[in-house]
Amino acid sequence: MFRRILENIVNSCSGGVGAVLMGYDGIAIDQYVAEGVTLDLNLVAIEYSNVTKEIRKAAEVLETGELQEVAIKTEHYYVIIYALTEEYFVALTIDRNGNYGQGRYLLMRDAGSLREALL
Repeated sequence: MFRRILENIVNSCSGGVGAVLMGYDGIAIDQYVAEGVTLDLNLVAIEYSNVTKEIRKAAEVLETGELQEVAIKTEHYYVIIYALTEEYFVALTIDRNGNYGQGRYLLMRDAGSLREALL
């Protein structure tokens, strides 16, 4: 079920490279990678999950509310990390020529379906 949702997000996003559903512990639940992509999205998500954990802790200490989203912009990609629960997040990777705003919208749109599937 997760794979179908992730595939829909990636294929609906202009420039979508892949999406990973992952726990903050760094263990991937499922992923979908567009055809021909050589980037190791699982490794990307593991590394960024460590950063996201630190951001979550900082938000707690500062009492600014729960973390909802983190955006990372590199030379080649956008990575949007969207919090689903206290234990899980989804990370969408988009080519820099892709549509970042569309990716954010798709993650927000399908977050409820991913949450339901996790329960």
